[in-house]
Amino acid sequence: MVPWRWVDQWPENVWIGTSVEDQNADQRIPKLLKIPAKVRFLSCEPLLGPINLDEWLVGYLLPDIHWVIVGGESGPHARPMSSDWGRALRDQCKGACVPFFFKQWGDTSPDRDPQAHHGGDLLDGQKWQEFPK
Repeated sequence: MVPWRWVDQWPENVWIGTSVEDQNADQRIPKLLKIPAKVRFLSCEPLLGPINLDEWLVGYLLPDIHWVIVGGESGPHARPMSSDWGRALRDQCKGACVPFFFKQWGDTSPDRDPQAHHGGDLLDGQKWQEFPK
């Protein structure tokens, strides 16, 4: 573990996050929560599988995750992202009053929002670009 020598002096303008691309990667969240940043966020991109964040977004940990960013993978060998995975994360964030940002579909998605174009940023026909306060 990195020794945080300046814990009491953590700059307010420094936000810190971790990638959580599927349920197996949620093991990174407890490490993130130990960092005393003003804003801690999860980057669920590329989203490669369903993720249940309820444990981290509700209850006593509510103020500890301040933002969730979701996006699909891009590039020539991009793996598909299910729209159900994006919707589930959006709904979990909405239920916990955590800002949700849908960044992009990526290059492939077999069941993405029909209004989204290649690499688009619409989820269920709308943009989700919420930010922490």
